[in-house]
Amino acid sequence: MMRWFRAFLPREERFFDLFDRHAQTVIQGAVALQGMLNGGEETPVYCQRVNQFENDADNITREVLTAVRRTFITPFDRGDIKNLITSLDDAIDQMQQTAKAVMLFEVRSFEPPMREIGGLLIECANLVGRALPLMQEIGKNVAMLTAITEELGKLEGRVDDLHDIGLKELFLKHRDGNAMDFIVGVEIYDHLEKVADRFDDVANEINSIVIEQV
Repeated sequence: MMRWFRAFLPREERFFDLFDRHAQTVIQGAVALQGMLNGGEETPVYCQRVNQFENDADNITREVLTAVRRTFITPFDRGDIKNLITSLDDAIDQMQQTAKAVMLFEVRSFEPPMREIGGLLIECANLVGRALPLMQEIGKNVAMLTAITEELGKLEGRVDDLHDIGLKELFLKHRDGNAMDFIVGVEIYDHLEKVADRFDDVANEINSIVIEQV
């Protein structure tokens, strides 16, 4: 009954503008992360870009949370809005954690599976960027939203596989050599995997909202 009543009330639509801004910032962060994973002397430049995009995303997240408190009628449940923007922000937070590790340990070259994961994370970010505008009319876009979230789950699984492959290759490469290089590599892989996990969280939040709205 309450959901039916809410459907006829005017809603604050600027949430979708904020979602889109955040998603575009995450895409830019993922592209910068991939640039970092290409290695070379430009690595610190890309690390700084990731940090800047993370700061921009934090600012948008604060705008969303402020709007949730101040808006009478929201597009969907307030808790769902908070969970959605928080999970999206967590993805770029993990990108920043990866960049911090790279700067801390002065890494300038990266393993092929790391670079492949970087490409998959860009795909994840682009899928989220496609999904969020569709949530303005969930009823009309259920099939597409479901397909996007399923693809995000598949990409997360591929990242998991690359994570495991990468760890095995690191072990074989460094078992008779520099243990520190192995430890640093493991940390980078773990942060990259967590980025994919957070995108999967975004997919789960989208699915939860779709279920509640249809």
